[in-house]
Amino acid sequence: MVDGYSISDDKNKLDVQVIHHFLSHSYWAKNIPVDTVQRSIDNSFCVGIYAASGTQVAFARVITDFATFAYLGDVFVVENHRKKGLSKWLVKFIIEHPLLQGLRRLLLVTADAHGLYQQFGFQPITQSENYLSIHNPNIYLNT
Repeated sequence: MVDGYSISDDKNKLDVQVIHHFLSHSYWAKNIPVDTVQRSIDNSFCVGIYAASGTQVAFARVITDFATFAYLGDVFVVENHRKKGLSKWLVKFIIEHPLLQGLRRLLLVTADAHGLYQQFGFQPITQSENYLSIHNPNIYLNT
């Protein structure tokens, strides 16, 4: 526990409504349907941070095979709980988690949190010409 907060990878503690509300208003998942959020949680390794009251205040999701590859996404801290070191605690918990050791590659995409992730060894992609993607940023606008 840190300053009245607790962290857990127990999916049973996750508050899908808190997660959906944040993600559906985020720049990366605007208008995402709640059933899509639930399916993403069901098929990922997830971590939540909770206030002493039990309210969920932070979240991160890792899409992984637990052997060679992982993608870190949907990382957030609810606005009124920021500036308390929770995002650092969340990323550190994930990076050091026993189930996520020995991975050959851990990726993420961010528009505005480079400084946070670089503290944990993330660096811009080199040889970006080797990476390909299909990107549909407006996929949730028509649902």
